[in-house]
Amino acid sequence: MNPSRMRVLRERTKSFGAYVGRRRERLLAILILGAVLVGGILYVTASPESGRLIWALGLVAGLVPLSYSVARSLLRGDVGVDLIALVAMAGSLLLGEYLAGVVIALMLSGGGALETVAVSRARKELTTLLERAPKVAHRRRGEDLEEVPVEELETGDVVVVRAGEVIPVDGILLSRTAVVDESALTGEPLPVSLAAGSTLRSGAANAGDAFDMRTTRPAAESAYAQIVKLVREAERQKAPFVRLADRYALFFLPLTAAVAGGAWLMSGEPVRALAVFVVATPCPLILAAPIALISGLSRAAHHGIILKGASAIEKLGRARTVILDKTGTVTLGTPEIEDITPLDGTSPLELLRLAASVDQLSAHVLAEAIVHGAKRRGLRLTLPEEVIEDPGQGIEGYLEGHRVAVGSPAWLRERGYGGGQIPHPSADDAPGRSRILVGMDGRVAGSITMGDRLREDAKGLVGRLHAAGIEHVVLATGDSREVAAEVGERLGVDFVHAGLSPEDKLKVVREAQESPSLRPVVMVGDGVNDAPALALADVGVAMGSAGSTVSSETADAVITVDRIDRVVDAILIGRRSFGIARQSVVAGMGMSLAAMVFAAFGYIEPVEGALLQEGIDLVVILNALRALRAA
Repeated sequence: MNPSRMRVLRERTKSFGAYVGRRRERLLAILILGAVLVGGILYVTASPESGRLIWALGLVAGLVPLSYSVARSLLRGDVGVDLIALVAMAGSLLLGEYLAGVVIALMLSGGGALETVAVSRARKELTTLLERAPKVAHRRRGEDLEEVPVEELETGDVVVVRAGEVIPVDGILLSRTAVVDESALTGEPLPVSLAAGSTLRSGAANAGDAFDMRTTRPAAESAYAQIVKLVREAERQKAPFVRLADRYALFFLPLTAAVAGGAWLMSGEPVRALAVFVVATPCPLILAAPIALISGLSRAAHHGIILKGASAIEKLGRARTVILDKTGTVTLGTPEIEDITPLDGTSPLELLRLAASVDQLSAHVLAEAIVHGAKRRGLRLTLPEEVIEDPGQGIEGYLEGHRVAVGSPAWLRERGYGGGQIPHPSADDAPGRSRILVGMDGRVAGSITMGDRLREDAKGLVGRLHAAGIEHVVLATGDSREVAAEVGERLGVDFVHAGLSPEDKLKVVREAQESPSLRPVVMVGDGVNDAPALALADVGVAMGSAGSTVSSETADAVITVDRIDRVVDAILIGRRSFGIARQSVVAGMGMSLAAMVFAAFGYIEPVEGALLQEGIDLVVILNALRALRAA
C-alpha cells in the first residue's frame, strides 16, 4: 500500500480511537447521572432500598474503571491524586453511603467529560491548523488538470489554486496577481495582494481568483507541513506542571489520611473520616492545570506561535532571561538599501537604476539586494553589454551608451574612475554597513549605502520584555564587537556578547542557567548555528517563518510569522496561562482543605461534601478557561 495512504489510515484509526474514548467518558457520565436521578426518584417515591441499590450500582460503575486506572499507576510506581478519590468511593461503598459515593463517581466522570469539552475548546486554534492541512492539489500536465495527493507534488510542478482553497505547498506565483489570506498562519485579518514572482507560503488561503504557482519544495518540506508537524508534537506533550499535580499526592494523601484518622479517633465515627476523604477529592488539581495550559497553547497558536507542549508554557511563565541572536532575528538578515547619494547631479533613482541594471548579471549578495531594491521602487532595468566582473570586488558593463561600474572604492580606482573624486570614508562606513560606489564614464556618479537594518518590530522590544517581567535581555552574535555594540545600543539590551561561535553561544546559555537568578533562560534564534543553543536553553524559540530549519526542529517554540515581537506575546501568554493554572490549583486546594476541617468536626456529611466538591470543580474549571481570553 502507498506509504501516504498508510499514514492517512493510521491517522484515521487514531482519530476513531480518540473518538471512541471521548464517547466512553460521556456514556459513563450519562450512566452514572442516570443512576443518581433514577435512584433518587425511587428513594423518594417508591422504595428507598431500590433507590440505594441503584446508587450502589452507579457507584460500582464508576469505581471499576477508576480502580483499574489507579492500579496501573501504582504498578508503574506512580502515586497519583486519583488515589484519594478511590479511597473515598471505596469507603462510601463499605459504609453504605452510596449516594455520596455515586456523587463522587459522577463528579469524576462528569469532570472527565467536561475536561474533554474544555480541552476541545482550548485546542480550537491547534485543531483548526490541522484540519486546514490540504490533502489534494490540482497539478497541470500540459493542457490537462489532474487531482493528486499533496504528497505526490514535486519541486517545479505547476499547481492551480482555486478560489477558497488552501495553498498546498510553498512556491512562486506565476499568475499576474493573487489575493492571499494568511490569517490562519499570522493572525493578521486582512488579505494581501501579491504580484507575479512573489513567494507563496503553504497554509495560506486563496481569497481571490484562481491562480497558477510553481512549487519550490516538496509538500513534506513546506512551511505548513512543518507547522502541522509542530502542532502534532505539541499535542503529544504533557506539561511537567500537570505531572506535578500527582506529586501533591505525596503530601496531600498523608495529610488527608491524618485528618480523617484524627476525626475518626476523636468522634468514634468512621463516617467523619469518609467525609474528609470526600471533600479532599482533588479534582481541581486533576482538571484545572491541563485546561489552563492547553488554553495557553491555543492562544499562542492564534498569534502564530507554535509551542511544543505545555511545558514550554510553564517555563515561559517563569522566564527571567532572554538571549537574542542578531542576524535574521533582531535584524532583517539581508542587506537593504539605506541611502543613495548622487555626486554629479544624477537623481538618486536614476543612480540606483544604473547600478541595478549592471548588477543584474552578478550573483553577489549586495548586487542582488540592489536589484531587489530597484524593483521594489518600480524601476525598469536594462540588460548591460560587454560585462566583466571581479567577484567580490565589482562589476562593469556598457549600458545605454555609457560605461557603468559598481563596486568597492579601491576597485573603481583601479578601473580608472576619478581617483580624486572618490569620497573619503564617512559615517556611512560605520560597522554593519557597506558603501558601494557607482561609476559612469570614468567618474564617480555616487554611492549606495547598504546595511542589515533592525526589524521595525524590534524597536521597543527590550522595553516590552522588561515590562513583561524579563530581568535580563542579552544580545549574542557572531558579528564583530563594533557591530554588536551598535546594535545592542540601538536595542537597549542589558548585555552584549560578540564574536561567538556556536560553541560560545552554548557557553553563554549554560552560564546563565547556572545562576538561579537568571533562569529559566529563553534563547531566540533563526539559523542552523543557533540550533545547539536553542536545544540547551530552558525554552528555545526559533524564528521559523521561512519554513523547515534545524533551529525549528530543536526549539521548544516556533514563531511562524516574520515578527520578533511575538516573543513578547509568547512570554505574556506563558505568564498568564501558568499563573491561571497555579491560581486554580491553589484556590481549589485551599477550598478543599477548608472543607476537610469542617468535615473533620462533623459539620459536613459525606453527601454534602460530594456536592460541595462539585461546586469547587466548576469554579476552578471556569477560572482555568480564562486563559483562552486576552488579559
